[in-house]
Amino acid sequence: QAFVIGERLIAVFHLADGQFRAIDDACPHQGASLAEGYVEDGTVACPWHGWRFRLCNGAWADNPRLKVNAYAVRVEGEEIQVCLEPLSEASQIQPKETDR
Repeated sequence: QAFVIGERLIAVFHLADGQFRAIDDACPHQGASLAEGYVEDGTVACPWHGWRFRLCNGAWADNPRLKVNAYAVRVEGEEIQVCLEPLSEASQIQPKETDR
């Protein structure tokens, strides 16, 4: 689902393993909502043209040099909290084997 957080539109995903991931909602290709895309194996496919982005770090699955911002997420009680500072290269979540 997409949320306005600060001045950003961020897509938050609840994965089958219980984890939450957050990335920019707009696909850089033509701006489609990634929150409306199809999630499979740790990636989300843009609903318009199928561009796939890794939920762990925002990298485009076909060329990791192109990325959308990824954000740290934590759950505190009933709240899902998203850090507004994008993950840096050094602090990005390491993809699990199923995320690759």
